[in-house]
Amino acid sequence: MKDLLKLLIELQKRDSEILKKRIFIDNVPKRIHEVDEPLAEAWRELEKLKQHSEDMLKKKREKEAILDDINEKIAKLKSRVSDIKTNKEYQAHLKGIEALEEKISDVEEEILSAMVDIDVILNEQKEKEEKVNLEEKKITAFKNELDQEVEIYQKELNVLMEERDSLSASIEPDIYKTYMTLLDSGNGLAVTNAKDEICLGCNMNMPPQLFVEIRKNEEIIQCPQCYRILYYPEET
Repeated sequence: MKDLLKLLIELQKRDSEILKKRIFIDNVPKRIHEVDEPLAEAWRELEKLKQHSEDMLKKKREKEAILDDINEKIAKLKSRVSDIKTNKEYQAHLKGIEALEEKISDVEEEILSAMVDIDVILNEQKEKEEKVNLEEKKITAFKNELDQEVEIYQKELNVLMEERDSLSASIEPDIYKTYMTLLDSGNGLAVTNAKDEICLGCNMNMPPQLFVEIRKNEEIIQCPQCYRILYYPEET
């Protein structure tokens, strides 16, 4: 029975390692999503900035076109001065030019304001691009590191599974069935040690006499509370 207990202990060690490595591998997509989503949001913000700068540039070009149109109208009005016959017409003509020149001043202010806004947006866009590109490089390195770890873990898993198959084949079918049932109900822990009259699987106390029997490591003894198979670790 002592040899059987050792087999179960070794099997539990393999299963615990297998579980840890599988959890790591299974969590990789979640970890990638956790870093990808903030980066995707940063890219979306950057696209908004780009769109904003494009809108402001379009607005500036539209104002420049209006300015060109006003200047063209003023030039035409000035070219017709020689055709004016009366002083009254001349005064009206001058007022028309003055009104257009006032519009020029307003449009020029709007163009200047747009240029200031564009500079601010472009500077913000540049800073954002640098941060996003730097973060993207970090995330790429992180993903490459994860890929390497997964590859290593997968190889280790293959070895562990081979060792597990060898161990399980040496255990009596009924005992192995009990072990697997406990492994499932015990969240991956079917065999655990006892210390100071306490099951370290459920942290519950046990009768002193039971602990005495467990310390002998001579038979399969289960915890009265959680039913895990108990053993006492041998001193090294």
